[in-house]
Amino acid sequence: MFPDLNPFLYRSASDRPDATHRFDGWSLEDRDPQAIQAWMPIWGWLYHHYFRVRTDGWHHLPQQGPMLIVGSHNGGLAAPDMFMFLYDWVQRFGPERLAYGLMHPSVWRAPVPLVAPAAAQIGAVIAHPQMAIAAFRRNAAVLVYPGGPEDVFRPHNQRHKIEFAGRRGFIKLALREGVPIVPVISEGAHDTLFVLGDFYEQARQLHEWGMPWLLGIDPVVFPLYLGLPWGLGIGPVPNIPLPVQIHTRVCAPIVFERSGRAAASDRAYVEVCYQQVCAQMQAELDRLVAEVAAAKRSPQR
Repeated sequence: MFPDLNPFLYRSASDRPDATHRFDGWSLEDRDPQAIQAWMPIWGWLYHHYFRVRTDGWHHLPQQGPMLIVGSHNGGLAAPDMFMFLYDWVQRFGPERLAYGLMHPSVWRAPVPLVAPAAAQIGAVIAHPQMAIAAFRRNAAVLVYPGGPEDVFRPHNQRHKIEFAGRRGFIKLALREGVPIVPVISEGAHDTLFVLGDFYEQARQLHEWGMPWLLGIDPVVFPLYLGLPWGLGIGPVPNIPLPVQIHTRVCAPIVFERSGRAAASDRAYVEVCYQQVCAQMQAELDRLVAEVAAAKRSPQR
């Protein structure tokens, strides 16, 4: 269907220098600028015609050096705002400027064909501090969505809420390595499906009574949502995003006063930094939501 991608998605192990190589997220070498470039026409069509993305704030992004880009996930497993951010990144800096994304370990273990190779080739690595630190050593940007499943499937009435599920590992990472945090927010992507609620506790009870998890993986969340192609989606199953306009914004970097191992080990200081990031991102998201709403009310010129 997409011939430019075939050499990357369907490359057999025997075609690689190491025939025993596995795409498991534990290598920085799997990132392939040519594979990224092959994805650009697809992402570009989605960006310009399907999601009609509007974006700003890119002047805030440091022109060089390591950084931790922190985003809030939206829109189910499709996470359209994430891919649109990647498109923007490559459009501005080219595929050669190093950027890696931390991906949840369960996704690497999922027995779904092509997902791991495609993710690794566009720069995904396993969500582990070791991999992030290795990327920083190469002066790369690292993209992380700390909220994970709870964030990407948060109920629709919480679509304008920053939700990191209390995870503070990204703060410790930024402090330990002394890198700035660059927040990225979006509006609209969580309207590409409508999450009615999370029924994980009920599903976990059924699992304890003998119901197996899909693919043998604990999903952490068990949403009920309205969206394509299912109509009514049950569980964290893939979805086709609705064609809703997305707005993204790169926010000013956050540089903490302290850094190093001592700062990363200070629980009180980590908490202060965590609350600072959450508060600043929430304020920026509130501002973006208000601006988009005001633009919709204004007469078209």
